[in-house]
Amino acid sequence: MSIFVSDKCTGCKLCIKKCPFTAIEIKGNKAVILENCTLCGSCESVCPVGAIKIERKENNIDFENYKDVWVFGEQRDGEPDSVVYELIGEGRKLADKLNQDLCVVLLGSELSDKAEELINYSVDKVYLVDEKELENYNDEYYTAVMTGLINEYKPSIILLGATAMGRSLGPRVAARIKTGLTADCTGLDIDQETTNLLQTRPAFGGNIMATIVCKNHRPQMATVRPGVMKAALSNPGYQGKVIDYKFDLDQISLKTEVLEVVKEVREVVRINDAEVIVSGGRGLGSADNFKVLQELADVLGGAVGASRAAVDNGWIPHDHQVGQTGTTVAPRIYIACGISGAVQHLVGMKSSDIIIAINKDPEAQIFKYATYGLVGDLFEIVPLVVKKLKEGVSLKEAATTSE
Repeated sequence: MSIFVSDKCTGCKLCIKKCPFTAIEIKGNKAVILENCTLCGSCESVCPVGAIKIERKENNIDFENYKDVWVFGEQRDGEPDSVVYELIGEGRKLADKLNQDLCVVLLGSELSDKAEELINYSVDKVYLVDEKELENYNDEYYTAVMTGLINEYKPSIILLGATAMGRSLGPRVAARIKTGLTADCTGLDIDQETTNLLQTRPAFGGNIMATIVCKNHRPQMATVRPGVMKAALSNPGYQGKVIDYKFDLDQISLKTEVLEVVKEVREVVRINDAEVIVSGGRGLGSADNFKVLQELADVLGGAVGASRAAVDNGWIPHDHQVGQTGTTVAPRIYIACGISGAVQHLVGMKSSDIIIAINKDPEAQIFKYATYGLVGDLFEIVPLVVKKLKEGVSLKEAATTSE
């Protein structure tokens, strides 16, 4: 696209007031568009004489040349991140709907065995780039290699985890290949009529869910929140292949170099890996009251989570936070205690297999999503459930007893 100003311009300065990027100035009684213009169109819509026009050129990309669903195989210390298996599980569904192959791109050093293992998760192809220089993540190396692979094999869809690495790599690659990128997706699907990727993510502070489509460019790229999708199951004996891709890293002039990776040693709660999570919200009232939830979590072999309200009040560290601004989780059992069910929290836990809600307010939003709901005082219900569990009854029986 490009923008130009015609002789109709009267120098009224309305466009200057409207431009959010201060990318317009008046010279010789005529508007001049500066280099920092983003082509947002604000000036075009406000011009009273129609002097500002944005030309939108037709896209000549042949979509028939683009096929297959790719997953970026993020790894650390030679081990694929858990989000990779989640993306493989979702990518398999998308590939089947398109009747295309599911592929994983694996960059690193001495990863041949891992590449073969990934085939056993119903992966059709693994593009392996095995170089010593790729052992640790480097923006410049990884971006160049990914761009080279995309330009040669032309995938239709590329999925990355919305992790620190994925959020760094995704935008760089998208800019290189001149396509769009939808960040922090919580849902993916295929439009059967157009075969476009439907990319759903929270918008406006999580108050609505927006579905975004990349109609005019390929590949379609998205980062996906960890813990949202169900991980792929192992399928031993699946017939796929590993493709060794050679890339000349010497052609890249690095601006930065990784000298050493220093790991911070501290206790971090990884609630996204827990099969049972007991979460507390504003209804807990204080930091000390989280001990009640910790006891239940210990009995169930789970972890303690929290809503944003509890974290903002300083009752529990941010590592425990579940929700849009915290961690997205999908455990087998999620127990919400004293949590009303704000949209921002629901986004982070509604994919749980079983949701048990405990709240005094029978009209609390959380009950609309709960598999089982207990209306009452959590400080009476939770200790009773713990007591029954220690006596050997099941969680369902213990919850029923507490009603």
